[in-house]
Amino acid sequence: MVSKVLQRPALVLNRNWQPVNVATVARALVLLWNESVRVVDPADYQLYTWADWSRLAPRADEPAIRTIRQRLRVPEVIALTAYDRLPTAAVTFSRRNIFKRDHFMCQYCAVQPGPEELTIDHVLPRSQGGTSTWENCVLSCIDCNKKKADRTPEQAGVRLRKPPVRPVWKPLYAAHRERIESWSKFVSEAYWNVALEK
Repeated sequence: MVSKVLQRPALVLNRNWQPVNVATVARALVLLWNESVRVVDPADYQLYTWADWSRLAPRADEPAIRTIRQRLRVPEVIALTAYDRLPTAAVTFSRRNIFKRDHFMCQYCAVQPGPEELTIDHVLPRSQGGTSTWENCVLSCIDCNKKKADRTPEQAGVRLRKPPVRPVWKPLYAAHRERIESWSKFVSEAYWNVALEK
């Protein structure tokens, strides 16, 4: 039970309160203990140090970590104390991240049929030397994929909505699927609409 709580996600904000990462609760508590972050209370935006946070009693309805001496509240949002840049981390090329980048939408006809009706299409087919890269892979509905077949968009008479590019890293690309309500004050609703789709 404790290990499950420790693996919950915690939103990481930079010093300017921009979302820059997602960490586990375990990592957030280590950062808090080391004074690298402060816990942000989403209700009133108050910042807490380890000493302040450890004195707060958890409410009956919120997750907590039980230690030998006390129950500790689980941080959901933390802010770095000495980091004001945006991350430059590269987004991992993966099937899931292609779905997120393309907003679960066919890049040829713009339909959103659901993940089970979408495939990953190589703009320049592998048979013609195409590779699996951000700049050569897009989401395609089954109908458009059949129509394009093993040809380039020009050869098949179809048009891409926009050229595929490597996305800029955002918390959306961090590995989590759980929606934490308190994050809504720091992350837009549009982010969640994409991040929680599978």
